[in-house]
Amino acid sequence: MVTHDEYLTPFLTRSLQSSAYKVFSLAGDASNRRYYRVVLDQHSWVLMRWEPFQPENYPFLSVLNHFAKNGVHVPQVIAMSPAEGLVLLEDLGDLTLERKFWENQNQEAALDFYQMAIDEIVKIHHPATLDKSECTAFKIKFDTEKFLWEMNYGKDNLICGILKFHFSDTLAKEIDGIFLDICQRLDKEPKRIAHRDYHSRNLMIKLDQMSVIDFQDARLGPIQYDLVSLMRDSYVDMNDSMAKTLINYYLEQSRQYLPQDFSREHFDRIYELQSIQRCFKACGSFASFYHLREDRRYLKYLSGTLRRVMKAINEFPEYKTFADVLIDSGALERKYESL
Repeated sequence: MVTHDEYLTPFLTRSLQSSAYKVFSLAGDASNRRYYRVVLDQHSWVLMRWEPFQPENYPFLSVLNHFAKNGVHVPQVIAMSPAEGLVLLEDLGDLTLERKFWENQNQEAALDFYQMAIDEIVKIHHPATLDKSECTAFKIKFDTEKFLWEMNYGKDNLICGILKFHFSDTLAKEIDGIFLDICQRLDKEPKRIAHRDYHSRNLMIKLDQMSVIDFQDARLGPIQYDLVSLMRDSYVDMNDSMAKTLINYYLEQSRQYLPQDFSREHFDRIYELQSIQRCFKACGSFASFYHLREDRRYLKYLSGTLRRVMKAINEFPEYKTFADVLIDSGALERKYESL
């Protein structure tokens, strides 16, 4: 149990109309947010603690309300104290989609739950995007600049940071050109609201209902961004057959929203292109936690994610130099957990 401080105690006592609760720390994500489980009698809630905010333009609340309005299952807000950066939320439990995936010897046993996750992302990509109500997700987007920043984050923290690989001026220029081409091609795609981190740790299962968390960074982007996040998730090892089944399910559920000139061939091509960008961005995040603050928890996910990057790059012969850098830097062979 954690110590109640001058902010938590009055807020929780006031919100729950009792002082008989207990507070326990929860493992958070890679951000500066802090999470606690608050227990009173047979009931529990999750307390999110971050920086002070203004409710009318706070991304977490803006996206939560917009998603809920369009049928997306998100946690209910019980109480909040904007000046103290506190939000008390419905407790969705501890069963993540990641856990559901790994608890079965046959990963297809989790297919029904993944289809539930697809049902939620369809609501985000289509009804929530078509609803032009005020929402912070409409004010930011994945464009060339943002995509490029994410890819360079991977290069700076993994290739140059952990692996200490030196780029000659000529090679650096060529890689910059490849990154720019990838990001410009992705930027040309139609944009819908993207969750941005739609992976198995941000999908909670409670009473056979899938709920979405960690949505505060939602922004406009290609539909493939979230699909890559889910199907080529660093935290699970989904096989190609199951991934194809789920993509087919997504397209079937989205049929009424797709343009008349929809091309499956083009969709698949962009999916592979997005895999290069999104998975390399994930590598940058995992590497940065160690490179910048010596957090070793995510090193074990680097090798598998890099294999996904390499597999996708191989679909584009024009990006061979990027593949060569991954090989020559030792990125694919490095034993990251022994760092």
